[in-house]
Amino acid sequence: MYLSRFLSLHALWVTVSSVMQHYPSVWGHYDVCKTQIYTEEGKVWDYMACQPEARDMIKYVKVTLDPPDITCGDPPETFCAMGNPYMCNNECDASTQELAHPPELMFDLEGRHPSTFWQSTTWKDYPKPLHVNITLSWNKTIELTDNIVITFESGRPDQMILEKSLDYGRTWQPYQYYATDCLDAFHMDPKSVRDLSQHTVLEIICTEEYSTGYMTNSKIIHFEIKDRFAFFAGPRLHNMASLYGQLDTTKKLRDFFTITDLRIRLLRPATGEIYVDEQHLARYFYAISDIRVYGRCKCNLHATGCKEENKRLLCECEHNTTGPDCGKCKKNYQGRPWSPGSYLPIPKGTANICIPSISSIGTNVCDNELLHCQNGGTCINNVRCQCPPAYTGILCEKLRCERDPGGCSHSSGQGPAALGPGLLLLPGLLMAWELCGC
Repeated sequence: MYLSRFLSLHALWVTVSSVMQHYPSVWGHYDVCKTQIYTEEGKVWDYMACQPEARDMIKYVKVTLDPPDITCGDPPETFCAMGNPYMCNNECDASTQELAHPPELMFDLEGRHPSTFWQSTTWKDYPKPLHVNITLSWNKTIELTDNIVITFESGRPDQMILEKSLDYGRTWQPYQYYATDCLDAFHMDPKSVRDLSQHTVLEIICTEEYSTGYMTNSKIIHFEIKDRFAFFAGPRLHNMASLYGQLDTTKKLRDFFTITDLRIRLLRPATGEIYVDEQHLARYFYAISDIRVYGRCKCNLHATGCKEENKRLLCECEHNTTGPDCGKCKKNYQGRPWSPGSYLPIPKGTANICIPSISSIGTNVCDNELLHCQNGGTCINNVRCQCPPAYTGILCEKLRCERDPGGCSHSSGQGPAALGPGLLLLPGLLMAWELCGC
């Protein structure tokens, strides 16, 4: 009986496997750029959208402080303890390793005791503002995948702005405002991410959640990436297909999570009071022990690898593309204009590979090795692809419904929800496996 069940289950698995051979093993992660499949014409390449995995981007960052002499210790100075703002016998001295607080300590390994941190000079020039700009640069376009987290050792600042750049620091836009009093500091009503929605997710807000002065158990400031993702993917981010669909079709949304640089503008240190105690100005300064930024190299869905070369991150481009972001077609592969890959249709997306220039291949438009007709298309005499009804384009790479006035939708069967039948059979297969006790 068990053998019969096993053989039946094996037959079901073979059926599902043959249906699912077009999909990467972990669907929706876009971690494969191409895979070989078997057709009536033999073994051919099937291309799909792909992207590098997320990583700790702080490993590759360059940090700049403005003003450049804002770090404490040159000359040496005393400052007040963080737990007791009136115990002012601590020393910062750049010439002594144990007493120095250079910028690189914002990015070193955490967990040591006592904790290590960068520290600014104290507010000794009050009432002149104590302003500091901390710029994080990657010289590469980055797509953020998790919350930006900043840990302060001085109490969280009374006023701060987090800014982003998409053009390597030439221009800047605010990401979020932070203040103990948003209306007073920035003439904005206080809000939190929970006050936003799918329709207002791009709104720049001022929050008072992370500005509580000297509270020793409140060191962290967040810029909430995942909470914004959750408006599309659900509270536990289980419906990533919906998020990818939105990122694919709404350029402003995708650009919102894309950066080349971040800038932390510290405008007023933690005071813990309504007023500044001018008799103890050594208690006011900025100190940061950790900054976390997680993301992936932006490769326009044309690469799964991103390498560091000459202290610069570069995409390891596929699909016959090239450039730091895979943003153009390789020489002799300009048979059509370059285009980014697409997350749609879920789960493997559309590769939009660059094809050989006519001058380099004559009349050869498709073949069974490199220029495989996509999405089930058939190559006719190496001259054209015969596409299924739902697709169009030289290599059947585009959804036909994209040309319609209403665009693609779930009801058309071509939107993000149009999953293959193999995925529908998979739950039954897994249930059968459990019942079998195999």
